[in-house]
Amino acid sequence: MTIRVLLADDHALMREGLRALLATVPDIEVVGEAGSGREAERQVLQLNPDVVLMDVAMPDLNGIEAARLIHARCPAVRIVILSMYATTEYMYRAFEAGASGYLLKEAAVEEVITAVRTVHEGRRYLSPAVAEFAPSADASGHARSPVDSLSTRERQVLQLVVEGKSSSEIAGMICLSPKSVETYRSRLMMKLGVRDLPSLVKFALEHGLTPAK
Repeated sequence: MTIRVLLADDHALMREGLRALLATVPDIEVVGEAGSGREAERQVLQLNPDVVLMDVAMPDLNGIEAARLIHARCPAVRIVILSMYATTEYMYRAFEAGASGYLLKEAAVEEVITAVRTVHEGRRYLSPAVAEFAPSADASGHARSPVDSLSTRERQVLQLVVEGKSSSEIAGMICLSPKSVETYRSRLMMKLGVRDLPSLVKFALEHGLTPAK
């Protein structure tokens, strides 16, 4: 059985490298590419791949939030998060969003292939390089990160605000009124304890909610 894979990364060079790598594997086929989380969501609905290799830091909608939306609409699609971050917070957020695998971008060729095959079989894959940082399995119910205090809408608004989108532009992108966008913005800033845009940008970069350019 051929495993159908979608590549989601905002760097074309990274996608090309992954495509070239997977083209050498007989049981894996790359069926599409996406340059943002929002495009990845659309491509999944159109192409129905078996596995998505998803970068964390992408414009418009980061990989973890895209994984959350994809998992909610297409739970059978397996998602492997590609990340530069070997921290408990990122892994916790990725798996909480519905990802089945977490892989560092510096991973060896064989590891990428192993990750794709493992999640396709319905098992979780965690890169050995980050295993020691894996979040505990206990369900304490406590937030692991300030990000957890935000709703899905608030996280979406946060990313778009720090990327310089106006309230009107954001409203059009996520189907809200500009007034609602302003309400979400005020609420999320209050939750995070930040008072200005520079502090909001710093928070978003530190937590991988938007790509550093």
